[in-house]
Amino acid sequence: MKRWQQLCSALILAGAASTAPAAIYNNGTATATFTVSLTLQANCSITANPLAFGTTGVLGTAINQQTTVAVTCTNTTPYNVGLDAGGVSGSTVSARLMAGTTTGNTGTTVGFQLYQDSGHGTVWGNTQGTDTVAGTGNGSAQSINVYGQVPVQATPKPDTYQATVTATVYF
Repeated sequence: MKRWQQLCSALILAGAASTAPAAIYNNGTATATFTVSLTLQANCSITANPLAFGTTGVLGTAINQQTTVAVTCTNTTPYNVGLDAGGVSGSTVSARLMAGTTTGNTGTTVGFQLYQDSGHGTVWGNTQGTDTVAGTGNGSAQSINVYGQVPVQATPKPDTYQATVTATVYF
């Protein structure tokens, strides 16, 4: 029992010592400095929103829709954004294709195009310096419009037609 009382007394004294105020010293001071640093390198990221042309019956008039890609680059970092031809067999930047999604119809296609401008004058491709969109990062997300068009063409059988286009930021 005596050992237990000694242990409790020691714990109480230890607790009292840790809550005592710090001593005040008046003998002088000394200082030291240290450096805090961060290195930022040029970097970019890109996100893309879907482009949906909706639902129609006959492709007798052009269907126009738009979407956006967002580029976030470190401040003052120059970049180019490219859009590939899409993943459908036979698709090229100058003649993009969507393919049917129903079993037995995946070889059937619908043509579409992606443009840099709302007037559909400049095709958006993936060759830097030729058909990509250039910009300079500001440290925040920058939204860039993508203008899509399904031109007038022979209407294939009813189905949902799709393509997967890859947007790339070069920096």
